[in-house]
Amino acid sequence: MKRDITAFGILLADPKGAILSATGFACDPSIQKRLLQELSKKRQQGMVALEGELRLIASYRCAEDVTVFFIQPATADPTFFDFVASVDFAHAIFNYFLTSPYESMVVVDAQARVKYIPPVHEEFFGIKRGAARGKHVTEVIENTNLQEVVRSGKAEIGKLQEMGGVTRVVARIPIVENGKTLGAIGRVMFKGPDTVHELSAEVTKLRSEVEFYRNELSGIKRRSYGLEKMVGNSEAIRQLKADIIKVAPLHVPVLIVGESGTGKELAAHAMHALSPRNENTMVFVNAAALPSGLVESELFGYEAGAFTGAERKGRKGKFELADHSSLFFDEIGDMPPEIQVKLLRVLQDGMFERVGGDRQRHSDFRLICASNRDFQGMISSGDFRLDLYYRISGVTIRMPSLRERLEDIPDLVKSFLVAFAERQRTSVKRVDSRVCDYLRELPWPGNVRQLLHEVEKAAIFCDGPEITISNFRALTSQSIQAQPAQSNEQQLPPVTIPTPTPTGKIQDAIDVMERAMIRDAMLRHRGNKKKVAEDLGISRAYLYKKLPQE
Repeated sequence: MKRDITAFGILLADPKGAILSATGFACDPSIQKRLLQELSKKRQQGMVALEGELRLIASYRCAEDVTVFFIQPATADPTFFDFVASVDFAHAIFNYFLTSPYESMVVVDAQARVKYIPPVHEEFFGIKRGAARGKHVTEVIENTNLQEVVRSGKAEIGKLQEMGGVTRVVARIPIVENGKTLGAIGRVMFKGPDTVHELSAEVTKLRSEVEFYRNELSGIKRRSYGLEKMVGNSEAIRQLKADIIKVAPLHVPVLIVGESGTGKELAAHAMHALSPRNENTMVFVNAAALPSGLVESELFGYEAGAFTGAERKGRKGKFELADHSSLFFDEIGDMPPEIQVKLLRVLQDGMFERVGGDRQRHSDFRLICASNRDFQGMISSGDFRLDLYYRISGVTIRMPSLRERLEDIPDLVKSFLVAFAERQRTSVKRVDSRVCDYLRELPWPGNVRQLLHEVEKAAIFCDGPEITISNFRALTSQSIQAQPAQSNEQQLPPVTIPTPTPTGKIQDAIDVMERAMIRDAMLRHRGNKKKVAEDLGISRAYLYKKLPQE
């Protein structure tokens, strides 16, 4: 049967499901069957979406002896039909928006005449039920601007409106179809501006707290890893700080070398804190601990499903995490050769691919490396690639050993004790005046790290309020001597130089004096030929000439 799409239908049924009357769309048996199924839900009212040759919406209401179904075609926009079809309590939602004191709305037509005003509004304005319908909105609601919204077609959101001596925050929205304004709706957004002010104040407070903690966190990071944590006022430490300040703002790779325990990681953090990248967290990589089987996934990251056990969403690697930040490779001298090749490729242009991916990615990171190894020796033996060394050593910063800054020991001891007392929540112990002189006489092969451990142990085992030499002597007599010194220069065992018997000739006396001085210097510098030559003011070639040939 061909139907007019502008038609409608009405179906009347008794409580048992017997059809009393049907017109229009309701004459279709399939529609009747679908509508009568609603009676089994025993609802007083509802809405039904009917999908067939046409999309129809049926609304119904049940009385004691009859249920009335009103059927009409759905609009061209499928949104309303989909909503009713998906939500079987759609009628309850519409009732909520029409009757709720928080969401209810006033509806006016294109001439700004009131078409609907909810009961809560009628009660508020002292209007009898239905008395406002058909009247111009300005006659019903004081200080309204719905008539202007209808005229202009422009919405007004979050406006203040005083009604009955109470200020409300309202929204006025035009209803437009096919480019034509059909009317407008007005609804209360908040009970009053106080509510908005409270909300705004709460948001402002939260933002302030977030900013405070962000600044505190940033300050903590800088205090924890800034130059002020590099304690000391010796010439060596002043020069180190000056070098860090000069290099930190530059976008060049930095290689930090020095013996173990000199604070290379602390220098790296200070360099990052003083760089333009300090808003982002520095990414740390222990090159010596990188497993060869997982190095690519750790450094480059991987895509979802790249391998068994991979995270479903994939994972960023160290290079990607360090974008617009600093990437710190600690112990890079211990990096296996196969990993050196993979690192070199990324350092050339910052390009890489995730494991299991086929898209090139780029990371703008600043590379900082640290090592206590002898690179020249490793390059000569083939343990470290020369091209990689050039990539990582745009600028080389050498960390002074504790033996080169013995005058900093009093300041270091004091700072260690203060930090220890803060962590343990105890009072800071005093230090006997003779302690620092005693500590300056020790070799400290473990450098500042070893001094830190010895000071903390002395504080732990000191029974009184003052630390004395005895608290160190018993604890350090074995440990200091047992640890070999490490340096970025190759270390050799002390060399024993035989002293010839003087013959009375001047040249022989000179030879005896030279060999004695060389022997003492070799012992003093623990076989470090470079430092011996510098200390004696001779060339390394001349030094090798004077050393005994094995």
